[in-house]
Amino acid sequence: MTGVPDDAVEEATRLTRLARDAVDEREAEAARARRDDLLAEHGFTARVREEDATLVLYPAEWVEDGTVRFDRIDDTDRAIERPLEGPGDGTDWEAVEAHNRAVVARVAAEHGEVHGKNAAAFADFMGNHYAKPIEAATARTRTEFLAEYFPRNAWPDERQREVVEESVDLTIKTAREF
Repeated sequence: MTGVPDDAVEEATRLTRLARDAVDEREAEAARARRDDLLAEHGFTARVREEDATLVLYPAEWVEDGTVRFDRIDDTDRAIERPLEGPGDGTDWEAVEAHNRAVVARVAAEHGEVHGKNAAAFADFMGNHYAKPIEAATARTRTEFLAEYFPRNAWPDERQREVVEESVDLTIKTAREF
């Protein structure tokens, strides 16, 4: 096979984000292992370019001992890059919005109104600012939400402010289970 199918690229991207955002190192390792196994099926390997938070997928024959060997690169168009942060492409905003709203409804039903309100604010942030599903939130986007968006745009009451970090954790966990 000369490339990686689109659905496998998207799953590799999702697993890489999951690994980057994992609180538990075992969870991160498991996500990376699943990604690496998936890519190996297609003869590719992954690396994260940290300086611009980009997942880069290389044909395995280009890599030796974890290093890309430039003398082995036959066609640079075979490499695949996916941003790990920043806005989504917006082409499926309605689907993202519907998904995020369903997550909010579940958070409210399972964890109460206060967490539901905070989940709704987080869904607004992820959908409107990043055009991404809640589970795509990175540590950086969570920090941006908590430090900048939430205090300025959510108009939270005292109880919401007290539990917002827990709410975000519950919302992301719920989205990943969805």
